[in-house]
Amino acid sequence: MAEQPILDHLYVAAFFLGGLLMAVGPFIIAHLFSPRGTRNIANKTTQAIECGVDPIGEPWIRFGIVYYLYALMFLAFDVDVLFLFPVALAYNTTTFAIRDFVEIVIFVGILSLAIIYAWKKGVFKWERKLYNPR
Repeated sequence: MAEQPILDHLYVAAFFLGGLLMAVGPFIIAHLFSPRGTRNIANKTTQAIECGVDPIGEPWIRFGIVYYLYALMFLAFDVDVLFLFPVALAYNTTTFAIRDFVEIVIFVGILSLAIIYAWKKGVFKWERKLYNPR
């Protein structure tokens, strides 16, 4: 019976080391495989991003709030659609198929109302606005 706490501690240690490896591993791999000296060869040490193409314009530009609203709408509906996958899998296994179908229709209807509301508020209009930095 004394072997069980030792085995539990080994499981915890294994999961801890696995998590640590998954957290630190990408940094180690990137350090091992990253090219060395490419920025100094082209004399571009002050350039923010080196991708082989000279940048056009300033790196600090202002994005309109419409972009962020559009991204939040996408994220919300993406998560809601992910909710529908397990419901669709469980749809055939229950005896309350009509109740489940009605719940799915109500859920999709609420999502549709949210899209209509955002459309009426003008979230999906991409008008370019010019900003004066000063």
